Amino acid sequence: MVSFRAALYFLVLWMVSIVVHAMPTLDIAQAEVRLTDFTVEYFTDDSRSLDFSSVRQQPFQPTTSTTTLGTKATVTWYRVAVFNAAEQERELFLHLPKAYHVRAIDIYEERSHTLIDRASIDLNNASDAPLMYQGTVVYPFRVPSGETTVLYVRSHVYSHQWFSLEIFDDEHSRRALVGGHLDIALLVGMMIALVFYNGLLYFATSKKENILYSLYLISGLVWIALSYGLIAKSFSAYGDSVFILNLSLITMPVFLLLFMMAIFETRQHYPTEHRFLQVMLALLAVTFAYGIFDISAALKPASSLAALMMVVTFSVSISLFRKGHPLVKFFLVGHTFFVVFNGFAVLYYKGLIEPGYISSHGVGIGIVLEALTLAFIISYRIKILEDVRSRQDELKKQAATDPLTRLYNRRYFMAEAGYLLEKAKSTGEPLSVIAVDVDFFKAVNDTHGHSIGDQVLTKISAIFKKHSRSRDLVARFGGEEFVLLLPDADLAEARRCAERIREAVAGETVVVEGGEVIQVTVSLGIAEVNALVESVECAVDRADKALYKAKEQGRNRVCCYQSDALTITT
Repeated sequence: MVSFRAALYFLVLWMVSIVVHAMPTLDIAQAEVRLTDFTVEYFTDDSRSLDFSSVRQQPFQPTTSTTTLGTKATVTWYRVAVFNAAEQERELFLHLPKAYHVRAIDIYEERSHTLIDRASIDLNNASDAPLMYQGTVVYPFRVPSGETTVLYVRSHVYSHQWFSLEIFDDEHSRRALVGGHLDIALLVGMMIALVFYNGLLYFATSKKENILYSLYLISGLVWIALSYGLIAKSFSAYGDSVFILNLSLITMPVFLLLFMMAIFETRQHYPTEHRFLQVMLALLAVTFAYGIFDISAALKPASSLAALMMVVTFSVSISLFRKGHPLVKFFLVGHTFFVVFNGFAVLYYKGLIEPGYISSHGVGIGIVLEALTLAFIISYRIKILEDVRSRQDELKKQAATDPLTRLYNRRYFMAEAGYLLEKAKSTGEPLSVIAVDVDFFKAVNDTHGHSIGDQVLTKISAIFKKHSRSRDLVARFGGEEFVLLLPDADLAEARRCAERIREAVAGETVVVEGGEVIQVTVSLGIAEVNALVESVECAVDRADKALYKAKEQGRNRVCCYQSDALTITT
């Protein structure tokens, strides 16, 4: 007769058997095993202290193998049962591809209600752990033919419980470990390129928004590389020392706000919007300071803070758009991408929507799309500034030149001549002046009209440019009077230049109405500037005296003022 104690024992075994068989079970019968999307169960240990024997008696809830449970599930147990329907024993591998972001992992392997094996990974000491491979925990286990192996995984996270389980055979396990993260590497590579490009722009423009944009990019690429496992895969770095880099999630919006203040000049032109940005900036600064001491606690409200930040920045952008800021429409396009994709990510991290590529990668996609738009804004702003500068240069040029001949006017000549005189003093180089006057020009105007006179002046001006050096300063002083200032030219060099001009003008003709040909000449006076004792004005006066002497001697000739005497060359 069966005793009461034995009956109770068999009853317990029967109840446990019912519980085990009620578990969602994966049937492994196919030759290839590559399971990435299947049903598992989870139990949240609010006490964070339950051991394996206690947890296995708890009620588990179904979820998917890639799941997110938000910030209130710091310690969560996952359970999956694998049944081998094949005739041979199967050796499989449990992958935890998101293990790089957790604090600790414990795995328990159970078969026939008996604990077969267990493994523990502390991420602070996981660089050389045999089960850790580039941020992925790989746990090998066996399932005998016709039997069920139950795996329990205890996940202890820092802040957000987002997790993934995969089961592979040997071949697919190797493939999974070799591939992956190419999309994240591409995003990071794009942002690094933008950092270098923007650095070059800073050296070219010295605008502070370029520095703020670079810091925003650096914060974004650090967070992307950290959150999606690129740092773990590349450097095998995990645990507390790496988790602190999640502060980049706070510095990123800080630099974005500062960039908005700089690029839109809110302090100077939009005080109301500036105050809203300042308040948001203060909240982020407090969170950052708190995160230095307790990053896990600081990240818990990070999703809510990110949602608030998106509302504030989007509202400010709308306000600036309605006030007609020329750049904000482009910012709105990029920021809309940022808000939409980060909205999916916030819902994902809070465990409010099902995991998916867009939701799990929303922050990275949003950052890159906005970063590209911000790069366009900076480039477009540079174009606007260059257009403004070009118009200003054109206005300056118009103010400095004679509208008819396009030579410099008297005012510009005297200003630039002062600079060239100081340069001649410091270097000891010679400096000479040539004064030019068109012979009988009044007769040309009186006989043929001012339009023909203008043609004559235009042709003579072109000759001045052609037969002088590029560094020579050529100006129209008024009417038919011109002056040339020749740096690094003594009297002999100036005389050769004057002769070239005189001969070229004498050989030039202007055909007027009726086929009549007009030929004009010029008289020229030269003086070398004594840079140590006199001004350019004094030298111009001496060149004028030489010019008048040339006219007295019959015109179409060059006269040089040398010391107290005038030397005439015909």
